[in-house]
Amino acid sequence: MVEVICDSSFLIHLATKKIKNIDNLETEIGQIQFIVPDVVRKELQRLCENKSKRQAVLSTLDFIKKLKILQISGNYADESLISYVRENGGIIATVDKELKNKVKELGGSIISLSNDRIILES
Repeated sequence: MVEVICDSSFLIHLATKKIKNIDNLETEIGQIQFIVPDVVRKELQRLCENKSKRQAVLSTLDFIKKLKILQISGNYADESLISYVRENGGIIATVDKELKNKVKELGGSIISLSNDRIILES
């Protein structure tokens, strides 16, 4: 089982959009477990204050209740995820282009979304 650390942008998509290949992930990518860093959960809670994002964020907060929480400290989710990958390696799930590039520079892997399908970027 490979642990995949999710950022808020990926989690919002996962919780609010129909992901076409979610049932075939094990065949396409392997057995993965989505992990939610504590710093990302806190970021989502702050995003609840944004009226235009509130409904999507509330759905996401409800969705992540069944996911494993990882203690990663920090004030900013992206910085915390980058530090984590620098120290531990790993796979980050994001749709944020800037974060993708930084993680790839550090030798980490990316899981992202394309046409409502989960994809592994090398």
